[in-house]
Amino acid sequence: MPASLSERLGFNARERAIFQKLTSPEKIQRFLDEQISYDPGENCRSNRRVLRERRGHCVEGALLASTALRLNGEPPLLLDMEASKDDDHVVALFQRYGLWGAIGKSNYAGLRYREPVYRTVRELVMSYFEHYFNKRGERSLRGYSRPVNILRFDGTQWHVDEEDVWHIPVHLAEVAHTPLLPRKVAQRLTRLDRRLRAANEFGMRQAG
Repeated sequence: MPASLSERLGFNARERAIFQKLTSPEKIQRFLDEQISYDPGENCRSNRRVLRERRGHCVEGALLASTALRLNGEPPLLLDMEASKDDDHVVALFQRYGLWGAIGKSNYAGLRYREPVYRTVRELVMSYFEHYFNKRGERSLRGYSRPVNILRFDGTQWHVDEEDVWHIPVHLAEVAHTPLLPRKVAQRLTRLDRRLRAANEFGMRQAG
């Protein structure tokens, strides 16, 4: 009997059993929210390490989500959102009836899942704008990458690597990014009001 895709990617029986339950974007997002603790540490774990340690940040969550989408027969696409005076944010993309949605891991409530209702990637990215801010409360989202298919990294066995897989986020940061707004507009943006900030920080988990 031919090996399944999950076997060819190197996953063991326990890992395959987890992925077999992640049969839709909604279930993948719920798994990230409920089973994976947010960890902003200086790591870039493989899928194997995230499943074993049950922790991860946005890149690690997006990588896990993209693998789950791939095992469901969908294109495994990642998108990098570029920020000013702030960290970038990475999500996994999916489509339904030609419309874009996203799966994301974040410590902020507004930077996670997006329903597939957006006609373009830019529309989807703009839905994150009001929720994307730095520690000073400044609106920090400035641009976005083209969708990157993780099939390009198959030769590295990154899914099950015990070492950090930094080559993937490095590539995401280096691909061309499209600006969201002119510099003159960015210079005049207001800061988040306390209510929107509190809403985004509701339920925030501390590392550790």
